[in-house]
Amino acid sequence: MKQQTFPTPAKYKKEFPWLKEVDSLALANAQLNLQKAFQHFFSGRAGFPKFKNRKAKQSYTTNMVNGNIKLSDGYIKLPKLKWIKLKQHREIPAHHIIKACTITKTKTGKYYISILTEYEHQPAPKKVQTVVGLDFSMSTLYVDSEGKRANYPRFYRKALETLAKEQRKLSRKKEGSNRWHKRVAVESRSLYRFLSVHSAVNVDSRETGTSMRPSISNMRA
Repeated sequence: MKQQTFPTPAKYKKEFPWLKEVDSLALANAQLNLQKAFQHFFSGRAGFPKFKNRKAKQSYTTNMVNGNIKLSDGYIKLPKLKWIKLKQHREIPAHHIIKACTITKTKTGKYYISILTEYEHQPAPKKVQTVVGLDFSMSTLYVDSEGKRANYPRFYRKALETLAKEQRKLSRKKEGSNRWHKRVAVESRSLYRFLSVHSAVNVDSRETGTSMRPSISNMRA
C-alpha cells in the first residue's frame, strides 16, 4: 500500500508569509505532532485533536542541525533567535550531544528550555543487598516497610491559603478608596505568586522526589 504524503510547511509560506519568521524545524515537528495526533484519533487511542489555546501553556520543539543550537557562558543560541541569557539548572557533560530543545512559555510569562541530549553509557552491575518497600498513603506521601513516613510539601495549598488571606483583607476595604487600591496591588502580587507556584508545582514535586531518593537509597545502608 502506497504511503500517503502530506504538504510540507514550506509550501504554505507563500500563502502565510509570517511562517518564514518561524524556525523551519519547529514547523516540521508541529506537523509530525499533528500527524501523530490524527493517527491516534483514527486508531481509537485518543480524541479528536484540539488547537492549542493561547491562554494555556505554549511550547515548540526544534532540533540540532549543523550546530544551530549552542550553549556558552550562561547563554543559549536557538534557531531564528539571538543569544539569550538563561539560568542553567545543571551543566551538560562534555560527552553529551545536544539533539533537540523544547521551549515552553507558562501562563505567567516565564520561559523554560528542556534540552534533550544523547550519550553512551554502560551501567555497572551492582548486587542488591537490601530491599525497602514503599506504600502509598492517603495522609502522607508514602510509608516505608519500616514504618517511616514522608509528608507532602503542600506547595499548591500554601499558595492558595496566602491568596485567600489577601482576598479576605480586600473584601473588608471600601471599593475605590486608597486602602482598597493598595490592597488590590498586594492581592495582584499574591495572585501572580499563586500562578507562579501553580505553574511550578510539577517542577517542585519532581525536585522533592529527586531530593528524597538519596535518603531512600541509604535508608538501610
